[in-house]
Amino acid sequence: MASVDLNCDVGESYGAWPLGNDAAVLRHVSSANIACGFHAGDPGTMRRTVAIAVEHGVAVGAHPGLPDLAGFGRRVMDISAGEVRDLVMYQIGALRVFADAAGTRLTHVKPHGALYNMAAAKPELATAIAEATRAVDPALLLYGLAGSHLVSAGRDAGLTVVEEAFADRRYNRDGTLTPRSAQGAMIDDVADAVAQGVRIAAEGKAATVDGAEVSVRAGTICIHGDSAHAPDLALRLRDALVRSGITVAAP
Repeated sequence: MASVDLNCDVGESYGAWPLGNDAAVLRHVSSANIACGFHAGDPGTMRRTVAIAVEHGVAVGAHPGLPDLAGFGRRVMDISAGEVRDLVMYQIGALRVFADAAGTRLTHVKPHGALYNMAAAKPELATAIAEATRAVDPALLLYGLAGSHLVSAGRDAGLTVVEEAFADRRYNRDGTLTPRSAQGAMIDDVADAVAQGVRIAAEGKAATVDGAEVSVRAGTICIHGDSAHAPDLALRLRDALVRSGITVAAP
């Protein structure tokens, strides 16, 4: 792979409770997925995070999640496809206003947390997210788990889809992400996460949680901004990718 996007989930502070070091992380990534107030974030955080992204030339994307501040959007909800379509449209629209006000454009949409995993597994929810994205702006890119239903639904809707992989998450043999509740689901060691990110970009492969390997072909690699080592991981992963001859750039 000659080029890959490096994205990070940011803008997740809420009110008086800060989370992550967005200013440090956004120096090193090429795309930002900004929380839109449902699972995390608030209007002030959205505005400030967009401004930091613009300052560093980082592509601005919406990161819509389930309406679950208490659970950080990581708890599965019994929600209909129609409800998903509406809440995704609402959140994209909210962030687009801040992007417009900052003199930039919204480039992509990436669902968050449980919504992301639900859409990867359930075609009807994947279709709802794709339709919501297209309804707001058919030029928006849709980020989805490589090989998942969200990828195929986005293509069926006529969207440009960017398949995503993760540097700091373990995989199951079927290409799905190991649930956070399982031991070893997160790669906490920065060196190990850097190695996985580079291997995905260079070879299209990743280790599974049980020690096997799985094919993962992706145009963008994610790191999570809520971890304490996110700035270090962003810096070291970008440097390692460049040293491997891989350009880091937004799609």
